[in-house]
Amino acid sequence: MERPRSIPRPLVRTNQWFLVISVIATWLSGSEWILALPLGTGLLGLLFGFNPVMWIAKHFLRKPPDAYIPEDWDQQQFNQIIAVVCLVLGLIGYVANWPVMAYVFTAMVALAAFIAILGFCIGCFIRYQWLQYTHKKSAKHLS
Repeated sequence: MERPRSIPRPLVRTNQWFLVISVIATWLSGSEWILALPLGTGLLGLLFGFNPVMWIAKHFLRKPPDAYIPEDWDQQQFNQIIAVVCLVLGLIGYVANWPVMAYVFTAMVALAAFIAILGFCIGCFIRYQWLQYTHKKSAKHLS
């Protein structure tokens, strides 16, 4: 039986902290191009399955990767899509000199990542609700 693809929790947490710190560094420095770092790593993860932040963090794991609590790969990809979209919109806000847009979308990234670090995954909740909706819709269509 094939095990579902997963990511060790410490690697997910490292990526979440990277998002939070990048957004805060952008706010404090006024340099919106800092957002290119988490945006780039997020895009690499989505397009090629390679997240440089997680790759570096993997070298610091003290136990084998499968000894940690696993995080679902598909869920993390879904969360990464949301983060990348918000980072793109935040960066557009900065470049277009629309500070409200910039701060709203970067705050969404930082807050969602920090809340996930604290134990509640907003992206997981959104995905679960979406899957429930599509399941009910397809069940209704079949009957």
